[in-house]
Amino acid sequence: MTTTQFLPRPEGRVAYDVAGPGDGPLVVCLPAMGELRSSFRHLVPLLTARGFRVACLDLRGHGDSDPTFTRYDDVALASDALALVHELGGPALLVGNSMGAGAAVIAAADEPSAVSGLALVGPFVRNPPGSALVGLVFRLALVKPWGPAAYLAYYPKWTPGRRPEGYDEHTAAVRENLRRPGHWKAFVRTTRTSHAPAEARLDEVRSPAVVVMGSDDVDWKDPAAEAQWIGSRLGAEVVMAAGVGHYPQAQAPELVADAVARLAAHA
Repeated sequence: MTTTQFLPRPEGRVAYDVAGPGDGPLVVCLPAMGELRSSFRHLVPLLTARGFRVACLDLRGHGDSDPTFTRYDDVALASDALALVHELGGPALLVGNSMGAGAAVIAAADEPSAVSGLALVGPFVRNPPGSALVGLVFRLALVKPWGPAAYLAYYPKWTPGRRPEGYDEHTAAVRENLRRPGHWKAFVRTTRTSHAPAEARLDEVRSPAVVVMGSDDVDWKDPAAEAQWIGSRLGAEVVMAAGVGHYPQAQAPELVADAVARLAAHA
């Protein structure tokens, strides 16, 4: 059983836990917007069984992290990821889901010596075409009092097809997270992040990378095309997860674990 730990940061603390052998290669997992570090619950045991030491971080204002920050964007998350790598003794492989992938790219560009590889899972490393209008509509939909209900009504679309074990319990935890003091406001501010800073840093990344994209990820009109675009920019291996949505680490954890192991072998 893992224990919640806290990393002091300017303006608050971010929560994380660590599993696996203390001398194993370090993997740091960065969740998606609105998600919890427990979104990696199916991936962690597969990685620790391979000898990795795995740390999972809660985003600012999510889970057990404080909602006291002024920034909740990709750049801020990248700084938290690097601070955790230094705290635990890097370098580390970064496994970033959704906006966590954008943060991982920025971290690798900022401190190449701290990041030995990138596993970008259901990644957002640029803003989708036409996302300005979509983003505006999304933010309007999140205005209280109907905002939490609107978000939770959409939430199942990110996990199409076969749901992973513990899905209902995890969804309940996501719902409860939004009710914690200050967390809804922090979540709404997180939704306003732009992934343009990540796209601007892609050509600076020198770490080996792998892209894992669900074929049924509703966030992209053509998930395979987006995965190939990212792969071509980073010289990365591209893995498509058939019938999987935005959270491959939950729906196809073995596939993601295999990809991380291959990445580690080339790091």
